[in-house]
Amino acid sequence: MKAKKVPMRMCLGCQEMKPKKELLRIVKKAHSDDVQVDLTGKISGRGCYVCRNIDCLEKALKSKRIEKALECPLPENLVDIIRKEVVNEQ
Repeated sequence: MKAKKVPMRMCLGCQEMKPKKELLRIVKKAHSDDVQVDLTGKISGRGCYVCRNIDCLEKALKSKRIEKALECPLPENLVDIIRKEVVNEQ
């Protein structure tokens, strides 16, 4: 039997390929500028991935990689929500 293929995604902070389930997805919903954290990984729209690690998140925010990937600015309240989500997971 073949081994099941694990979906891999790149973290915007450390630029490493990791299994999709280990990463936090941030998504810009289709047809709007509504940006949110996607805990299920199933919300349709433009998404990007960051490690569940505060260092990777800060690196991605500082270099504006998340904003570039989503092609829209991040609301400041969402940045706080993402930080809390990452800190709670550790």
